[in-house]
Amino acid sequence: MTDQTIKIAILDMYNGEPNQGMRCVVDIIGRFSNIVSFKVFDIRGKSEIPDIKKYDIYISTGGPGNPLDGDGIWDKKYFDLIDSLTLWNKQNEVKKHVLFICHSFQMACKHFGLAQVTKRKSTSFGIMSVHKTADGKTDPLFDGLPNPFYAIDSRDYQVVQPNLEVFEDNGAKILSLEKIRDHVVFERAIMAVRFTEYFVGTQFHPEADPMSYIANLRKEEARERIIKLKGKEKFLSMLEDLLDEEKIYKTNETIIPNFLRIAINDLMKTKKILSN
Repeated sequence: MTDQTIKIAILDMYNGEPNQGMRCVVDIIGRFSNIVSFKVFDIRGKSEIPDIKKYDIYISTGGPGNPLDGDGIWDKKYFDLIDSLTLWNKQNEVKKHVLFICHSFQMACKHFGLAQVTKRKSTSFGIMSVHKTADGKTDPLFDGLPNPFYAIDSRDYQVVQPNLEVFEDNGAKILSLEKIRDHVVFERAIMAVRFTEYFVGTQFHPEADPMSYIANLRKEEARERIIKLKGKEKFLSMLEDLLDEEKIYKTNETIIPNFLRIAINDLMKTKKILSN
């Protein structure tokens, strides 16, 4: 690696729990290995926080548990990091790009005061359709995806009741919503937000690939859980969706790669201008 290598900090929010998310994130970053390097920081388990002067891009992962809970140590350090990155982008020409995934997304929405985070009546787990908003249709994060597109969803909590005044004041935008459910009266949860030009997040798991889902289905408990939640017919339909190249494959190959290309191009362009 050279001094020109772009450095990525992976903010591991899994708290030591076995997961497929980290493997998937590392796999996607590996597609850019000719120009980037990365380091993993165990946020919840060890309160490890990167030096923002040393890293250009940040990917904050999903994780287990209540996004509103912390121990007063790691969560304070994490939010201090997010605030420091926000301040950095206001004061410096070379910007820091951040992607928040699932658990991190919920924490960020609450931290910025954009919406409420509440417990769902039942777990959302499986392959779901995600619907772009008007802003989502033009956001470069979703370039190349149909509307709706499909993603793996796994959450007991949800982001709802957006404070539109705070959204407007901060220039934030809702990019996507969960599917329309005509048979229930519940509000549609927010599935992606553009916090700023440089901060973006998704409620679903854009890193997930069919391998990660199949690995989970090897566990009898996971299979029975899905069948109980969705029924056997829906379970079999999900298996078919895993083989559809226009669904999970497409999302895996599009969203995080788009995020990284946007960030890398912006960093290279700005650094080139400043060096001239």
